[in-house]
Amino acid sequence: MVADRPARVEDVHELALGLPHVTVVPGGRGNPVYQVGGKSFIFFRTPRPDAVDPATGARLPDVIVFWVESAADKEALVQDPTTPFFSTPHFDGHDSVLVQASRLGEITLTELTELVQDAWLARASARRRAHWLAAHGIT
Repeated sequence: MVADRPARVEDVHELALGLPHVTVVPGGRGNPVYQVGGKSFIFFRTPRPDAVDPATGARLPDVIVFWVESAADKEALVQDPTTPFFSTPHFDGHDSVLVQASRLGEITLTELTELVQDAWLARASARRRAHWLAAHGIT
C-alpha cells in the first residue's frame, strides 16, 4: 500500500477531470471552472476583496472553491481553524468552502479525493450521482 501524501494543486485538476461528464470552462480571467451538467463544482477564483491575507490585507491570489452537500458539511470543514478550509461573508448561505492552493499540502491526497468527489456529487444530476455511487458500491 502506498502511503498517503500531501495534496497538490495538480491533484485537483487530475481528480476533477477523472470524474464522469466533467467539462472545464474558462472563468472570467481564464481561470479553470470544472462543471458537471453545466453546474460548477470546483473553480479557481480570481483575487477578490473578500478573501485577504489577515497579516497583510493583500488579496489571496490562489483561492479554490469546492461545492459541498450542505451547510452542515461546510460548517464541519470551516469550524476548525487548524485546517486550510475557510469561507468569507460573500459565501454566506452558499454551500461551498474555500481553500488556498498554497495550503493544499495541509491535507492528504485521500482527503482531497473525497472533497473533489463530494463536490461533484453535490452538483451532479440525481441520475449521474446514483450511477456513480452504484458503480463505486456506495449506497
